[in-house]
Order: sequence, then C-alpha cells, then structure tokens
Amino acid sequence: MSPGSNFPDRNSVGANGIRPAIRVALFAAVIVAGLPLFGSILPPQYEFDSNEIALTPNPSPWGEGPNIGSLPSLGEDVPRGAIAAEWEDIQQRERLRIAVKDNLRPLAFRDELGNLQGFEIDIARRLAAELLGDSEAIEFVPVSNRDRLPAVYDDRADITIARVTRTEVRSRLVEFSPPYYFDGTTFVTADDSIETHRDLENRTIAVLDGSSTIAVVRYHAPEARLVGVSSYQEALAILEAGGADAFAADASVLSGWVQEYPAYRLLPVALSVEPLGIVLPKGRQYRLLRDRVSEAIVRWQAEGWLEERAAYWGLPLSEN
Repeated sequence: MSPGSNFPDRNSVGANGIRPAIRVALFAAVIVAGLPLFGSILPPQYEFDSNEIALTPNPSPWGEGPNIGSLPSLGEDVPRGAIAAEWEDIQQRERLRIAVKDNLRPLAFRDELGNLQGFEIDIARRLAAELLGDSEAIEFVPVSNRDRLPAVYDDRADITIARVTRTEVRSRLVEFSPPYYFDGTTFVTADDSIETHRDLENRTIAVLDGSSTIAVVRYHAPEARLVGVSSYQEALAILEAGGADAFAADASVLSGWVQEYPAYRLLPVALSVEPLGIVLPKGRQYRLLRDRVSEAIVRWQAEGWLEERAAYWGLPLSEN
C-alpha cells in the first residue's frame, strides 16, 4: 500500500506513458474543446468505434462471443422525459450509483470471492471518495453493453464507467467526461517472429465476425488473410491449431487475454485510438455532477494516477 492511498502499489508493469507536461496540456484541451483529443490515425472513412463486447461470467471469460451493436440507432430507445438523479439527490442519498461491467478483465471483473476489482473499479472507488468522502459509498450496478447508456438516462445509475467510447451518436444522448484511458485496436500472438503489424502482411489474422476491427485491419494490413470467429474461445482454438498467426481486437480486452493465457503477448502497436470516458446525464441540471467528475479526471491524469492504475492492471499505455 502506498502511504495515504487506499489502492495497492503498482507492480512491475512498465509505464511508458505520456510526459506530464504534455499530458496536462492535452487534457486541458479536452475540457476546452469538449471533444476527444486523440483522433484515430485512420482517415475519416475508416474511423470506427471499438468492438462493443459483452463477456458473460463463465469460468473462462472468453467462452462467449461479442455483443455487437450496443447502442441503438437514433430514433430507437432514445430517452424521452427520463430524469436522472441530480447532484443534490446524490448528496442526500450519500451513495453514488455506478453502472459497471463485472466480467471484463482487467477493467472490471469479479475475483475468486466475487468482489469487483479492476481499473474501472479503482476509478469508481476514488470518485466516490472524492465526491462523498467514502470510497465505499457506492452501489455498483452491473450492466450489459446495451444498458450502459440507458442505465444513466433511465435513472438506474448516476454515471457509467464501463468501457464506453465517446462517439458523435452517443453524445446526442449523454455527456462524457474527459478520457480516462485511450483504447485501440491491436493484436495478440504467440509467434515470436511477429513484432509489429507490418509483419502480418501475407499472414492470417483472426477477427470477430461483424466487428469494426475488420475495416481497421483491412486498412493497415491489406494483404493479410482474415478469418472470422464468433467468440474469443474460437479465436483461441484457431490460434492454438495454427489456423491463424494473430488475433485482432481492442487492447483493453486483449490485455485480459494475455493475463489469462500468458503464452500470448500484445503487439506494441495501436491501429486506432478510442477515448474511454465516464457516461454522465445530459442537461443543465446535471452540470454540478458533470463538473465534479470531469475535474477529478483531469486532475488524476495530470497527477499520473490514471496512468499508474492502468499500468498496475497491465493495460498498454500511450507513448510519445
């Protein structure tokens, strides 16, 4: 335990993060612009949201396939007259309701005793400590991918911290905090001859059927052969059988993969950049809540705390 901290010390995972001065400037710009700073390195026609994946809590979390299309198109299930809790209500209740995933290592998952832990759980607990003075003043609301936004505007949760990427469509329904982590498409492989995505030209890459990763990989490795899989378990089986040289998906999810299967490693490359933010209710009456949450994220980023926690949980970090 670090002095004065309720969180364990970071382990030996390296922190090749953004320099503090640059980090502060970037996140100040996020607040001013109100938009994700790190746009995709893809041209506009190839900008995609990351895979929206719901993993069911099986003994092995990789046993089920993705839940694609987590957000309804506009006109479907758009909040009409929904009323979320205001800051004064939360203070009176003395408890922060936070929608989270409970099956997505290393962001948010249950340990052997059934307790929630992970990078996003650390963020939730520190947020409760700063807003209400008690890191345990939380009611966790486990949600599926489809419920991450509705949980907020239907007043089932005050905020959502559940691997949600800010997009233009989503921003019409809810507000977002500044990013607490930058996710992106990368690869996992057990082949030592593969060091970067350029080594995958003319090789075979497994991708989840129907995922946005397909277009990203096509753009960066046009000569590669893609093999569709319906689940992470199928991807593992194909890799083990030699039917593919690598598997492409989001870095945050694949970080959990390599923790579960240490024979595999992440390639040090991100083919896209997707900012993960806290989902907040839309409307002037929620400004106090939004301001408090956003100010905390910017401060933690400037202090290096978010980078430290990401490294502790084995998440790849942005580099200069």
